Amino acid sequence: MTSQALYRKWRPRTFSEVVGQEHVTRTLRNALASGRIVHAYLFSGPRGTGKTSTARILAKAVNCLAAEGVERPDNTCALCRSIDEGRCMDLIEMDAATHTGVDDVRDLLERIHFAPSEARYKVYIIDEVHRASANAFDALLKTLEEPPPHTLFVLATTEIHKVPPTILSRCQRFDFRPIPTRRIVEHLRSLVEAEGLQAEPEALELMARQATGSVRDAVSLLDQVASYGERRISLDQVQAILGTVAPEVVERLVQGLAQGDVSQGLTLIQEAIAEGADPRQLAREVVEYLRGVLLVKSAGRSPGHVAEETSAQMARLGGEFSTQRLAASIRAFSRAS
Repeated sequence: MTSQALYRKWRPRTFSEVVGQEHVTRTLRNALASGRIVHAYLFSGPRGTGKTSTARILAKAVNCLAAEGVERPDNTCALCRSIDEGRCMDLIEMDAATHTGVDDVRDLLERIHFAPSEARYKVYIIDEVHRASANAFDALLKTLEEPPPHTLFVLATTEIHKVPPTILSRCQRFDFRPIPTRRIVEHLRSLVEAEGLQAEPEALELMARQATGSVRDAVSLLDQVASYGERRISLDQVQAILGTVAPEVVERLVQGLAQGDVSQGLTLIQEAIAEGADPRQLAREVVEYLRGVLLVKSAGRSPGHVAEETSAQMARLGGEFSTQRLAASIRAFSRAS
């Protein structure tokens, strides 16, 4: 029997469960409370930051059958359960990445003037909308200009600059931000507890940093590590899966770089790769460390996720680099990653 992936099992079901997007969820909740729902929304932002999940929550909220005064969605009424279980005929989802043609959009919209079968609104969620063709955008624009009153559109994209201005001007836009590492760590910790697991704080921090602002990526990585079959997740397990090296190795490598010790640097890289480290991943870790050094040197503060002793070491190393040399090193290792 297959188990459900953690990112699906723990997908947000209410606005309060969406991680790190309070500026979006607060506005949507207020709009629901005041009855100011518009016909088209555009959610933009990096992958894994909650765009599609928020779109589904909005679809539930506008159709929720809860009594007046109850916060929506209540996730207990027939419509909320129908949407959660994928049974609602009035929630239509399409991935524009695989349905890019005008015919795909026309097929989607040809029944738009028919009233919803069971819900108050017929909700269309179009993911990766920037992948639609020019003709498909034209077909969509016609509908957005004169939408039926029972229809609501939610467009989602990771590349807002590719969406035509004519579409942008007819949508209420919300920008989803990358999730701070601290918030991702907190979310992972809550999932670990809910799953009856244990995890070293350093392991959660590494997974959160590796996700680079994406909650979904972090939860997927947690799911992969948990598949080891052990109830305790260790830093060594996460490093083995990611092909990363111990922080001390990165620190020594940057120290060798600061001192111009080519022999030490090459030896450390060779040893790390021989022990199973992914060269590209190693380069990304060096870039992250060098950026921390640059931040300490130029702004006098360290990245929020590093320990005090690491921050002190970054400050010391910053004194051995010029700003120009630091920037050049970051560029060089970025190209390698």
